[in-house]
Amino acid sequence: MRRPALSPPRGTLSWLLQLGYTTARLFGQNGLQNHAAATAFYFLLSATPLLLLLSYALQLLGQIAENSVPATILMAALYDQLRLDSLTAYGFIPRRAQLAAGGVGLVTLILSSRGLVNAVHGAFKVIFPDRSKRSLVLSWVLPLIILPVLFLLMGVGALAQVILRFLAQNDFIGIGNAHLLQALNALFGFAMLWALLFAAYWRLPRHPPPARDAARFALIAAGSLTLLFALFGAVFKLENYHNLYGALGGVIFVLIGGYFAFLLIYLCAQALYAYGKADITALEKLFLAGHGEGTGKLESYVFGDAGRLLDKYGQTYTPGQAVIEEGAEDRVAYFLYAGRAVVTKRTDAGERRLGELGEGQLFGEMAYLLNETRTASVVADTEITVLALPPHLLEELMRHSAPLSRRIIDTLCKRLEHMNLATRA
Repeated sequence: MRRPALSPPRGTLSWLLQLGYTTARLFGQNGLQNHAAATAFYFLLSATPLLLLLSYALQLLGQIAENSVPATILMAALYDQLRLDSLTAYGFIPRRAQLAAGGVGLVTLILSSRGLVNAVHGAFKVIFPDRSKRSLVLSWVLPLIILPVLFLLMGVGALAQVILRFLAQNDFIGIGNAHLLQALNALFGFAMLWALLFAAYWRLPRHPPPARDAARFALIAAGSLTLLFALFGAVFKLENYHNLYGALGGVIFVLIGGYFAFLLIYLCAQALYAYGKADITALEKLFLAGHGEGTGKLESYVFGDAGRLLDKYGQTYTPGQAVIEEGAEDRVAYFLYAGRAVVTKRTDAGERRLGELGEGQLFGEMAYLLNETRTASVVADTEITVLALPPHLLEELMRHSAPLSRRIIDTLCKRLEHMNLATRA
């Protein structure tokens, strides 16, 4: 016995499934896993010179600590809370940094920082398709501005957390006050992370999405990263990687963490793009399905509910009511969702019927594509439901979907040929 097909979900669940499906499909097509791996690699290269600077700072702090009690407390806090002894043992921080390596570290920082910014720009250019080129000056100057500020903010936030945690553990300022300050500092750190992601989601795309949408997805990304870091710290142990891979264990540990972090960032960015194209994608699937192509069982299930599109773009006409008037100057295109319509044209002999339109057909696009007035009238033969597509939406559809563009052009050519034959007759 044949099992009946599953009914497509409706309402909010349908929209969420469409968003998730589109995000996952585009994420795989764009190869964002590779972009995340490349970005993590350049991030590691950018962090290496900064660790060298940290070594310089620790050496200087050690000299100051010989005659300063606050410097001694700060150094003890850093070693205790950041586990600098372990990081030095694992090879993250050199035991004695030589000043001669400073020049090499600076060159490495510049080149790797440019590589990191270019990797992020490349990923966003794939996520938010754009063919324009960036300024050569900005591609070199931007890394020198963004990364030092970014790592400085990260360092200040981490240092504040370390000092507060150390002071609380040793009861210097009271446990209650320390916990309150730690919570405020953690909230400030989360706000900085959100602001950074918001700036990337809003300004990196050549055609920026609405600020409100960028802010929402930046909040989702910041929350996801916070959860990822908590799970990463609980599940993955640096000591295990050091025991397994030796001196390379620390490098592998950082690469894995960076890979998953950038994977999440790019996934949320892809979801932001899919969110902005939700109507376009759903309309594309509906139109191609109307022509009997382009959808499989999964897509039919995910995009099977047209209720949201009907609520937003749907119009109903009674029998005899004109959808399009010959000679009108509007540029709206229509998709016949349900019912039947007829196409008529005025001739010297009177009104002439040119043909019929059935469910699943797109009509009225000729006026927009040819930039002319309506060449014929379309009248409802039965009660019909159509989706009205303003010019900007039709343009976006054709830019988004090559199969749909080919279908529209093919239909337009056939329609022009049919009208020429009908006129001559």
